[in-house]
Amino acid sequence: MKPAMMVMLGTALIAQSAMAAEIGRIKRSMGTASVERGKAKLAPVPGFQLQSGDRLVTGRDGQMSLTFIDDTRFSVGPNSSIAVDQFDYNRTTQAGNFVTRVNRGSLAVVSGQIAKSKQDAMKVRTPTSLLGVRGTRFIVEVPK
Repeated sequence: MKPAMMVMLGTALIAQSAMAAEIGRIKRSMGTASVERGKAKLAPVPGFQLQSGDRLVTGRDGQMSLTFIDDTRFSVGPNSSIAVDQFDYNRTTQAGNFVTRVNRGSLAVVSGQIAKSKQDAMKVRTPTSLLGVRGTRFIVEVPK
């Protein structure tokens, strides 16, 4: 393999791994639940690594709990569809941006370092509202 080709391959692998960076992990999953990543439906077993852009989906009997790398904790209730649209976190400065979209169902949140880092760093969208989070605990419910 030519050196230029190896450099291009190495650059592509580094870019891919940066895009697929872990943002959190599943702690517990019960009943019907999945993590949708692109067109794939993945089983949310404990320890499963989440990525920005993942969608958390639960059925009538499903629940999930997860912890993000900034110590934000989510508890996803039954019949929920929740997308992690953006998660950028700098472990050194403990700052970043976090945007979650609750399309239906319920989400309990204990915010972590991102919400405490600056005003409007963490946002939760619903079909009818936008919440700015400033370091707290709350529950969002979106009816079907």
